[in-house]
Amino acid sequence: MASSGRFIKFITFGLPFGITLGFGMLSSPKIARAAGITLDLGNSATQQTGTSLQILMLLTVLSLAPAILMMMTSFTRIIIVLSFVRNALGTQQLPPNQVLVGLSLFLTFFIMTPTWNQINTNAVQPYMKNQITQTEALVKAEEPIRMFMFKQTREKDLELFVGLSKMERPKTYRNVPTYVLIPAFVISELKTAFQMGFAIFIPFIVIDMIVSSTLMSIGMMMLPPMMISLPFKLLLFVLVDGWHLVVESLVTSFH
Repeated sequence: MASSGRFIKFITFGLPFGITLGFGMLSSPKIARAAGITLDLGNSATQQTGTSLQILMLLTVLSLAPAILMMMTSFTRIIIVLSFVRNALGTQQLPPNQVLVGLSLFLTFFIMTPTWNQINTNAVQPYMKNQITQTEALVKAEEPIRMFMFKQTREKDLELFVGLSKMERPKTYRNVPTYVLIPAFVISELKTAFQMGFAIFIPFIVIDMIVSSTLMSIGMMMLPPMMISLPFKLLLFVLVDGWHLVVESLVTSFH
């Protein structure tokens, strides 16, 4: 069970640790050379087996990287809210999916930078200087991410998964397992994103209702209301500087 817990912790927090480590090495070539990272395959069967397991764990982390990035950061809330904005405007595929995903990723990097800086200071740099072991580095990298998720997670959602796991009621946040925290954080993010999406839809629904009522009153039943309301919605969105307001609301919602 202990080895299984360490494996789950490695899978869960290995990606942010690796990303921060990669940025640190890219920004400082001297550190990269000083690290002297090598892969010793070994000669004995035991060493080869251990190396094979390490490679398997590394490949597992890489395969789970998109899920870790989406589910344990601010990405989920951002991409859903931006999708609501596009649907509310009724612009079909504008902005394209690539633009929305790219903007969501950069906003995620912007929001998560303080967390990743803590990981870099407390885990990556001491590990690269051989001051702590890999296990200690993963434990230190875990704390800032858990703190970020706890701040965005509703207690009601946390209680739900604590009850579903049939575990004893935790006395402190430190006693909450990570496998309980992550799904609670995800459904909290979904609820927050849908609340923001509802607020975004309201002014555009009003415009659609006004245009539809006007067209019906003058007897233009064959003219699609969306064709007339779309320019007005775009005009309203531009006049109020909609992208500025949406991005500002998204970033401040994490504080």
